Amino acid sequence: MAEAIFPDATVLCSFAAVHRLGLLEEFFRGRGRWVEAVAFEVDRSARRLRDLASVVTGGWMGQPIEIVSDRAVALVEHLRRDVFGGTAADPLKHLGEGPTCYLLKEEPEWRGSWWVSDDRDALEFARRQGLVVRGTIDIARHLVADGT
Repeated sequence: MAEAIFPDATVLCSFAAVHRLGLLEEFFRGRGRWVEAVAFEVDRSARRLRDLASVVTGGWMGQPIEIVSDRAVALVEHLRRDVFGGTAADPLKHLGEGPTCYLLKEEPEWRGSWWVSDDRDALEFARRQGLVVRGTIDIARHLVADGT
């Protein structure tokens, strides 16, 4: 099983939209983690998907992980813009992909963790980098296999 599970905002939104965040929390079993950018996106989306507020306040995703060193911030921005297609004109585009990919690829404590996203291009890039990736459908399959 994964060391930690890093969902992107769309995964959390998908479960919130069908009022099933409890399933996701149960599946994570305390392994849910997120970067600040994903926490920010979830907080913004909670205005439209009220169930998301429980993710922000519930603590089951842990404290948002902050990218702080200048080198890391530069690498994250490179990933966001040059790899995933974010732009200066749209600074929120691919906001969570860059730091999540950076952490799982560059920070030894997060190696072996899962990245869960529905952004095919991001996951294909991550897979080529040797990262463990899953989609929402994979989580659903695990839930069914677990009998949840």
